[in-house]
Amino acid sequence: MDLEARAHSEHPEALRLWLRLLTCTQLVEKQVRSRLREQFDTTLPRFDLMSQLERAPDGLKMNELSRRMMVTGGNVTGITDQLVAEGLVERVDVAGDRRAYRVRLTAKGRRLFHEMAHEHEQWIVSALQALSEREVTTLYKLLGKVKEHALAPTEPA
Repeated sequence: MDLEARAHSEHPEALRLWLRLLTCTQLVEKQVRSRLREQFDTTLPRFDLMSQLERAPDGLKMNELSRRMMVTGGNVTGITDQLVAEGLVERVDVAGDRRAYRVRLTAKGRRLFHEMAHEHEQWIVSALQALSEREVTTLYKLLGKVKEHALAPTEPA
């Protein structure tokens, strides 16, 4: 049973919409996880870490990676250790700080990430192909309004 099945017709439409959004997100994420595993023998957290590093060619410190990925340092360390062992990322010393290092993609890691990112993009496009281009644009704009409202400072009660 998916999250949307919890809603009933007497619930507010906004609640039913929220549950539908969550359900759709979970369904698409499940497909992405499965395809990453099948086609690249990797996981979504590994893909996410490599994605963060791809955006930072000079690399990122572990605490920056942890913050960007919104996970604990221990999670980032475990994933990084695996990727280092596979030659996909490397640790580079930080000048002036003997305790710190940056993690960055190796050339091999960058090539693999670009291949995975291309496939990932196609999977997402395919997952949304039930919508017309216009509907995608409209939904994007509408969700932008929801995001803007959610990020707006709230007035004290």
